[in-house]
Amino acid sequence: MNKFIIILFLVFEAFSVQAQVANSVPQADMEKIYQEVKTPFKYGLVMVPQDNDHKMDCPTIFRKGKYWFMTYLIFSGRGYETWLAKSEDLLHWENQGKLMAFGNDGLWDDNQKAGYNALLDIKWGGNYGVNRFDGKYWMSYFGGKEKGYEVEPLSIGMAYAKNHPSVVQEWSRLDKPVLTSGDKDVRWWENRNKLFKSTVIEDPKRLTGHPFVMYYNAVGDSLVNNKKTRWYERIGMAVSDDMVHWQRFNKNPVVHHPVGITGDAVIQKIGANYVMFYFGAFWQDRKGSFNRFAVSKDLINWTDWTGDNLIESSEKYDELYAHKSFVLKYKGIVYHFYCAVNKQDQRGIAVATSKDLGKSKVNFVGEN
Repeated sequence: MNKFIIILFLVFEAFSVQAQVANSVPQADMEKIYQEVKTPFKYGLVMVPQDNDHKMDCPTIFRKGKYWFMTYLIFSGRGYETWLAKSEDLLHWENQGKLMAFGNDGLWDDNQKAGYNALLDIKWGGNYGVNRFDGKYWMSYFGGKEKGYEVEPLSIGMAYAKNHPSVVQEWSRLDKPVLTSGDKDVRWWENRNKLFKSTVIEDPKRLTGHPFVMYYNAVGDSLVNNKKTRWYERIGMAVSDDMVHWQRFNKNPVVHHPVGITGDAVIQKIGANYVMFYFGAFWQDRKGSFNRFAVSKDLINWTDWTGDNLIESSEKYDELYAHKSFVLKYKGIVYHFYCAVNKQDQRGIAVATSKDLGKSKVNFVGEN
């Protein structure tokens, strides 16, 4: 009987390894994607706060007509709010107004509303438009009731609007979060009261069996009595049929690393490949923070790039942190937006490009 069990185990392991190999992306393809997406020219800062009491973070880019729009976050000390900016050329941006603001109603998200537009066109070099579902535009966000910098508990909610996201408007929100660390099906990697950025895409092929897929990062049980790994974050998945009810997909995260943060996934479809741009920080083998990518054929199994970082600290304005991607291609040029933080902890949004477009004249307050 024991021999029979051992044989079954070995057969199962063989099939498992074969499945992993079958779903992996060849190194040659990974290299081609790296060459396609790399942006060696740092243009510089494109959006900065007007004072040193606020911090700017997490760009999401979409397009309508001849204009580009960016939703981004502002941290004020109280928490996160979500704002909108507009541009004609992806380099010069003007603030338009606030989309999700603080509340004083005793709700679960009164003091944290960090939003990310959902259902964007993810085709590389595509139109970068925003799609609707059920007559609404959607935005996922992480919210919380406590004041301060990412004070737990943080959960994921869904917001919606009937007007196009390019319009300055206060977005409506579902009454309750859709994913929390207190859910019965919470996974081991997200059970420490902090669920962070989420990216929701539409999958017409239903590779997961569902039309909507969410990638999100969270803090898991590696926090227990282990200061070295207290900042662990990992990226996992959830799926939905209606954008309102979400269920976790698989027990384990899809992209993670032994030590440090793996977070803030953004998806682009390059040919037959899905490319996940994400940031890492405080890894065993890499200092600071940096932007990287992973690739998948099926949205479920991801092959991690092992080569050079896409973005890392190299300039005065991003010498503390250079992280949190939004990457797109327009008229043959790749634009890699990211959050830049200097040693004074001033935080703004910068861009690097695949072609030398000159240097920005935007600086943090007090810098020349």
